[in-house]
Amino acid sequence: MKPAVVLLSGGIESTTTLAIALAEGYEAYALSFEYGQRHQIETETARRVADSLGAKEHRIARIDLRVFGGSALTDGVDVPKTRSETEFAHGIPVTYVPARNTIFLAYALAWAEVIPASDIFLGVNAIDYSGYPDCRPEFIEAFQTLANLATKAGVEGTRFQIHTPLIKFSKAEIIRKAVELGVDLSLTHSCYDPSAEGLACGQCDSCLLRLKGFREAGLKDSIRYAKK
Repeated sequence: MKPAVVLLSGGIESTTTLAIALAEGYEAYALSFEYGQRHQIETETARRVADSLGAKEHRIARIDLRVFGGSALTDGVDVPKTRSETEFAHGIPVTYVPARNTIFLAYALAWAEVIPASDIFLGVNAIDYSGYPDCRPEFIEAFQTLANLATKAGVEGTRFQIHTPLIKFSKAEIIRKAVELGVDLSLTHSCYDPSAEGLACGQCDSCLLRLKGFREAGLKDSIRYAKK
């Protein structure tokens, strides 16, 4: 089996991406991050997902993006709630974490060199999303170019490929794909501001997009919400 690094947050997109990599015959090395985010339940969820889907290995890298802050997820800033679809379409929200996907992909690239693996999977989506600049196709293309220029493996002939199988999917299409692959979406977590008990808030951008996706897919979301 061909090895691949799969970035795994435990959300619907990254979980479905892991399932796709496995379905395509890759041996998946899942990589998650504790980066100082307010939703620590994320790494616990990622562990459950990696185990349930059968990742070859799962590692959690510990970094602290709170030293910079600048985001509602890593700083003392409130997470926006109940934003409208019009608000989604204008501007980059405060939940954007500066350069997060660039940092995460750099770690994935480093591990890929060590394994060695030439394939990296990332569950970004540029349709039903919050407008983050590091989820766009042009960013992925640029990072792939960087990967092949900035590494020993790349210079010696390895051609790294960044796979983003969901980048042009709507949230509903992603959910349907997950169901098709037999993914247990009740294991996933999406909320930016969960309660102390781990309940999704039901009002942040991520919860609203998740609920919209299930509604449009004609399916029921089985995770628990504080408000819905």
